[in-house]
Amino acid sequence: MATVLESTYDLLRDLELTTMFGNPGSTEEPFLRDFPADFRYVLALQEASAVAMADGYAQTTGRPAHVNLHTAPGVGNGMGNLVTAWHNKTPLIVTAGQQTRAMLLTEPRLASPRAVELAQPYVKWSHEPTRAQDIPAALLRAYAAAVQPPAGPVLLSLPMDDWRQPAGAPPPRRRVSTRVAAEPDRLREVAGALSASRNPALVLGGAVDRSDGWDAAVALAERLRAPVWCAPSPERVGFPEDHPQFRGVLPFAIAPLAERLAGHDLVLVIGAPVFRYYPYVPGEYVPAGTRLVHITDDPNEAARAPVGDSILGDARLACAALTDLLPPADRRGSDGRPGPAAAEPAQPAAPEPTQPAAADPAAPGAPVRPEALFDALARLWPADGVLVAETPSNVQALRRRLPITRPRSYFAAASGGLGFGLPAGVGVALGERDTGRGRPVVAVVGDGSFHYSVQALWTAARLRLPLVVLVPVNQQYGILKAFAAHEDTPGVPGLDLPGLDLLSIARGYGCATATLESPDALADALPAALGAAGPTVLAAPISRDVSAIR
Repeated sequence: MATVLESTYDLLRDLELTTMFGNPGSTEEPFLRDFPADFRYVLALQEASAVAMADGYAQTTGRPAHVNLHTAPGVGNGMGNLVTAWHNKTPLIVTAGQQTRAMLLTEPRLASPRAVELAQPYVKWSHEPTRAQDIPAALLRAYAAAVQPPAGPVLLSLPMDDWRQPAGAPPPRRRVSTRVAAEPDRLREVAGALSASRNPALVLGGAVDRSDGWDAAVALAERLRAPVWCAPSPERVGFPEDHPQFRGVLPFAIAPLAERLAGHDLVLVIGAPVFRYYPYVPGEYVPAGTRLVHITDDPNEAARAPVGDSILGDARLACAALTDLLPPADRRGSDGRPGPAAAEPAQPAAPEPTQPAAADPAAPGAPVRPEALFDALARLWPADGVLVAETPSNVQALRRRLPITRPRSYFAAASGGLGFGLPAGVGVALGERDTGRGRPVVAVVGDGSFHYSVQALWTAARLRLPLVVLVPVNQQYGILKAFAAHEDTPGVPGLDLPGLDLLSIARGYGCATATLESPDALADALPAALGAAGPTVLAAPISRDVSAIR
C-alpha cells in the first residue's frame, strides 16, 4: 500500500509541481526524505527569499509554484513576501512543517499551535488536515483555491509524522476554471457608454498581463482611440508603453490622480484596484462629472472601490468582448485634432511633466543623477529584456525612461514592502531558463532594498543564472527621506546607510561584480553581464538628492 508521502508526490507530479522552493527544517525532513530524482529543490538561505523566488517563478512561467517552509518560525520569516504574493495575486502552494501529532497538545518546541491562523489574512485558504490520509485531497483543494480568480497563495500545515502513514484512495483528479467572464448585459451597457462618451480614458492594471491580455487591450484601445494610462504603482504592465496612445503611469495619491484624469467624462479601469493610494493627499476621487467603471476578477477589489461601478470579469475576456461590441470610434482629442489611430507609427510615450525628458548633464565630478543612469540603461536595453524593479526612491524616474513594450516584462511588489525584488529576480531568471525563452533579466534594486534579501544571490550563483542586478547606490533610504519631508516629520533616525560594501558581500555569495563610475560605463558592463554564466552585481553610485513626493 502506498504511503501518504508517495501519494502526495504522485499528485505533485500530476500538478506539474516538481520544482520546490524552500529552506529545509527538521519538521520538513520527513516530507523531503529520499527526495525524488525527478524533483528539483531550489534552496534559498532564508524563507523570505524562498517565497519571493517562487513568486517570481510563478509569475514568469504563468503556473503555480510550490514553497516548503519550516513550521511557525519559517512561515514567520516568509510572511513579508507572502503579503507581497497576496497583493501580486500569485498562485503559491505553501506547505509548512508541523510538529508530531502526538506532542501537539503540549505545544512542544517548533510546534505551530495556531498554524491555520498564522498566515491569515494573506492566504486564500489555510488548513491543517485532520488525518494524515487527507493530505493529498487537501493539496488538491489548495491547488484549486490558488489558481482560481483572484489567484493567490494558500497554506497547508502538515505534521511531520503523517508521511509514513498508509494512504487512502487517491483523490479524483479534477480541473477548475481560472477565468470568469463578465455579465454580457453589463458589458453591453459599458459599450454603449463608451460609444456615447465624448472623451473616454482607459486605465489598465497588472491583471491584463496576468491574463495574457496585451493584444486584447491594444485592440480595445485602438477601437476606442482613447488615451491609455497605467494604474498607479503597478506590479505588472498591461499595455505597450511605446504605443502612441499611452500616456504614462498615474500618480498614487487621491488628488493628483484625479487631476491627471481631468477632462475625461468616462474612465474605464480594467485589471487594477481603484486605486492604490499612498500617501494621503485628500481630494475628489475622480473629477466632477466623470463616471468610472471598474472591471476586475477580484470581488474584494470591487467591494472596496471608493467610487465607480464594478463588474466582475477576467481582464482579457472583458477587453475582447468590449472590442467586439464597439464600433470604430471617430473621436477627436481635446485639442481638436483626431485621436491617435491604430495605423499611426508607435512613438515612445512622452515623459510626464514632473521630470525632464532626458537627464541634465552633471558637472564634472558631480554625483550622477539617477535619471542619467536610467537613460543609459534604456539605450542599452535588450528588445526582449525583463525588468524586476525595487528602487522605491527612483522607480518613477526609471519607469519614465524605460518603457515596457512586451508582455511579462515588468515585475514589482504590489504590497509596497521591501525584500521582494532581488529574490524575485532569481525566480524570474530561473523561469526564463525553464520555459526555454531565455530572455535577459535585469533587477534594478536600491541599496536599501538590496540587503533585505541579499542571501538570494547565493541561489543565483549556485544555479548559474545570468541575472544582472543593477544597484543605484545612494547610501540611504531615500524614499523614507522623501516621505519625511512630505509628512513634515524631521529628525527621523536610521535613514542613512553608511559603510556598506555591497560588492564584497555579493562576491562572497559567488557573484561577479563591478562599480560603474559613470553611466557610460554601463555600455561595456551590461552586455558582459548579460552574457555571463552567472549573476553579476553592478553598483552605480548616484546623487543623494531626494525627490519630492508627487
